[in-house]
Amino acid sequence: MTYCLGILSNSGLVMAADSRTNAGVDYISTHQKLFDFSNPGERVILICTAGNLSITQGALTLLRRDLVAKEENNLHTLPTMYEVARYVGTKARVIQEQDRPWLEKDGIDFKCTFLVGGQICGEEPALFLVYSQGNCIQASKETPFLQIGEAKYGKPILDRILDFNTPLEAAAKCALLSIDSTMKSNISVGPPINVVMYETDTFKVRYELKLSLGAPYLAQIRKKWEISLNEAFDRMPNIDWEHYQDLPDDSVSLHG
Repeated sequence: MTYCLGILSNSGLVMAADSRTNAGVDYISTHQKLFDFSNPGERVILICTAGNLSITQGALTLLRRDLVAKEENNLHTLPTMYEVARYVGTKARVIQEQDRPWLEKDGIDFKCTFLVGGQICGEEPALFLVYSQGNCIQASKETPFLQIGEAKYGKPILDRILDFNTPLEAAAKCALLSIDSTMKSNISVGPPINVVMYETDTFKVRYELKLSLGAPYLAQIRKKWEISLNEAFDRMPNIDWEHYQDLPDDSVSLHG
């Protein structure tokens, strides 16, 4: 399993991913899950992957082959980010159709998902979640983040902190805390962590980092976050057991 997220803001885009791949408790390895397919000066295209590793790697290989072969439709020729997202879904379907019979025969899950984010000249930045079937949904001002993989543990902080007007630096920090919270609760998610922060209309990735196991910044934010959570918890008022609200007449009490 893995965890990837993308955050769309009024000033750009943040994408982040862990690198852990889990094929059972006795076979855990690391594989990069965040990829940069940008054509600097004209478009920025970032792709995160989750799900069956052979399927996602196969789809990425087809994307790269089309670029090398200068196919009419490739990541650098399609005119909109929506068409780029649909194109990524098409490549995933190609690999799935090739391998599906054999994977199904052995009961292996062949599903995968992608986050596709970036900006093409003439458009605003955009972020899409591409499903295993090849269709996609788009992030919006009302729903400014998308997640794939082991999403549930890192979602609460995103729900409470983020909106479309969140400054880009704060969004990047929130993304890292979301991944750290997931790592704390689920051993199938782990470093190295890749993070990219893209500023609108720059058409170049200027800010990216890779945080490995033991990175001082990861240790620092984990410690400070845990301290802050404990301090916030201590400030919460205690339950007022003496002035509880009476149960409705039609409710069943604990004593039957």
